[in-house]
This record gives sequence, structure tokens and C-alpha cells, in this order.
Amino acid sequence: MKDMDKLIYVWAGCILLTCCGQRPAADKPAPVAVAVKTSAAPEFNRDSAYAYVARQVAFGPRVPNTPAHKACGAWLAGELARFGAEIYVQEATLTAYNNERLEARNIIGSFHPDKNERVLLFAHWDSRPYSDRDGEHNHYKPIDGADDGASGVGVLLEIARQTGMNDTETGIDIIFFDAEDYGTPEFMSGAGPSAGTWCLGSQFWAKNPHKPNYKADYGILLDMVGARNATFYKEAASVYRAAPVVEKVWTTARDLGYGKYFVNANGGAITDDHLFVMAGRGFPCIDIIHLDPNSPHGFGAHWHTQRDAMDNIDRETLQAVGQTVLEVIYSKK
Repeated sequence: MKDMDKLIYVWAGCILLTCCGQRPAADKPAPVAVAVKTSAAPEFNRDSAYAYVARQVAFGPRVPNTPAHKACGAWLAGELARFGAEIYVQEATLTAYNNERLEARNIIGSFHPDKNERVLLFAHWDSRPYSDRDGEHNHYKPIDGADDGASGVGVLLEIARQTGMNDTETGIDIIFFDAEDYGTPEFMSGAGPSAGTWCLGSQFWAKNPHKPNYKADYGILLDMVGARNATFYKEAASVYRAAPVVEKVWTTARDLGYGKYFVNANGGAITDDHLFVMAGRGFPCIDIIHLDPNSPHGFGAHWHTQRDAMDNIDRETLQAVGQTVLEVIYSKK
């Protein structure tokens, strides 16, 4: 576990605890509301989302420069196209923390690209090349990334499928960012601050969007949204920069009966793709991410270990996240 004084990353006046290992604090949760209302959105299919997660994992670890990564990327672009999205595949050679050159692809699908009002939904599709939170004998083994990567993408694929069949009043852009999880590993000593070594794909896109001067009304990042009994606290940078969006999402989840997942309490701040999107493009974004204030690092026990596999993925959690996001993007409010 990293000590608090080894890596504190200050951004936009808010102290951010990095996704590579610092523990997010959380307030005491408020009582969970259980009222359920009829959604204005199409019905999210949990089994479909689960199958999309499993299909990604079946390729093997999606580590840049590997055959599994290349094959999965082609499949993702094909699925978005099949659902009717306009496809952009943004290829870039990115430099990792160790100066390795990564052949990366940001995969983008746009629904109603002609509409001015837009919502950006995004997740990372690569998986971690290291199990640096595992036993030392596993440190150089890549992870399946069923939760950390594939779960967010699986939810967004099902949202894309539903969006392709059900018109929205707002244009929807879905981005699968690459090279998010190639940050400096925990076992590297003396490597210095590592915040900038994460989220390479979103850093590139934020400076080089697929459309010049791209803007959205707001963005929603999904990261680690598939674990059984996951808890989504209000991530601090999201609250700081996008409080109205946070409240809309958490209120919607409560009204749908998903308050046990979307905890009405503040969590820590995370260095994640949403920060670089906000910094580069200037519109508010939030991060829906599983935070566990009782764990030593703030995330699930399987995080960055060989245990991040399909047996952690729960259909009900996928449903809670997916239906909430669908309701938000189909809402007229």
C-alpha cells in the first residue's frame, strides 16, 4: 500500500488520490431509499451486458501490443457499427512510463452526430499488464480485467445496443479509451510521481478529439462497475466539477431502487479518465467507480490482481449502473 505522503496529485484546486493505489475516504452513508419508479428509458438487459463482459475476457488480457488487444479492439468497433453508430478509430503510438511504445486505439461510436446537444459516455477497454496488488510471483502477469475495464465497456455496449433501437433527443457519443491501465506499477521503486502515466488514451484524445472543438453537455465515465455488492460513492473530483450531474445520477439511481449501490455519501478523488477529459475539453464529467472505504487501497479486493475475473461480475450490479445511465440520458429534465 502506498503511503499518503508518497503521491499526492493536486488538480484544479482539489486533492486527488490516484487510481494507482491511494485509499479514498468516505462519509457515513445516508439511509438508502427504495422507492421504484417507472423508467422513461428502454429496459437495460443485464444478461446481454454480462455476455459483452465475458466476450472481452475471452480474448485474454487486452494489453496494448498483444494479439488479444488487437482482436478485441476490432470486435468492439464492429459491435458499435452493428448498433448503428458512426465509427471513428483513433490510432496513436503512446509512450508508457518505461518508454515502451504502445500501439493504442481509442474506439468511438457516435449516435446522431448531427445534433448539437450531446452526452459523452466512456470507459477504458484495455487491461492491466501487471498484477501489482497480488503476490510477488504474479507481479508480471497481466490481469483479465473483468471488472477493471471490461465491466464498463460491457455496460456501454448494451447502452449502445439500446440506443441504436430507441431514438434519443440528445446525441450520444461512446468512447472506449485505450492505455488507461499502463501506469507505473506498485513494485517500481523510485519511479517518482505516476499520475501522468495513467489514462494515456484519454490524455491523447483530450488534446486531439475525433471532431475539432468537440464539446458535450456532460460526460459519464464507468470504471469498475460490475462487482457483486459494489458501492459507488460520489467521487470528489466529480462533485467538485460536475455536482449537478452527480446529483442527477445519484437521485435517478435512488428513484429506480438502486440506492444500495449508489451510496449517498462522498468518497475520495480518483485520477481517472474523466479528469483528462475535463482538463482538455472543458465540460463537466463524473466518474461512477466502485470505492470500498474499508479496504486498504480503497477498491475491491480483486483490484489489480489475478482475481479480477468473471466470477466477480454480477448481473444485478451491471443492471443498476446500466439502467441508471439509460434513464439519465433519456430524461428530458
